[in-house]
Amino acid sequence: MNQNITAFRGGDHGPWQVVAHHCLSGPAIPRFARLRIGPAMAEAAGTVWQARGFNSNLRYTTAHERGELLSSVAPAGRHSRCAVLIPMSKSPAWWAMAQDERLAIYARGRHMRIGMTVLPAVARSLYHGRDLGEAFDFLTWFEFDAEAEPAFDAMLGQLRASVEWDYVCAESELRLRR
Repeated sequence: MNQNITAFRGGDHGPWQVVAHHCLSGPAIPRFARLRIGPAMAEAAGTVWQARGFNSNLRYTTAHERGELLSSVAPAGRHSRCAVLIPMSKSPAWWAMAQDERLAIYARGRHMRIGMTVLPAVARSLYHGRDLGEAFDFLTWFEFDAEAEPAFDAMLGQLRASVEWDYVCAESELRLRR
């Protein structure tokens, strides 16, 4: 198992202030004022909500797409002023499909192409929680400066309109500022 497990912890402490908290589907996560991110093994005093995940290989990306992505990707943790955390899970129907069936839906929805429209202004990190038995399959972390927020919102709207989102059964969105 990956030893680099990251914990997203909500409570009264942390560098990120929660400015908006929306439950779009599935069970709601508790409300909290601040978010901190760090190693899962670190102390968690004052935490009212926690989600864990780990970075993995690019699971639905071709070699060509991987090259494109890596040539324009922006690193997270670059001290942007704005961030969005999207914890989400996909339905049992999604996970019952074979890998190639999920890849076909991902490709048909143009997930990577849509996401690349905001690079490098928006940095993204994907954390997998499903393999850890967490409440959310994925934790997607985005960082950007305020001027990139309209482009980010447009990108997010396009992704949510894709057929892939028919398989999302739980999704929350936390808007954050530092």
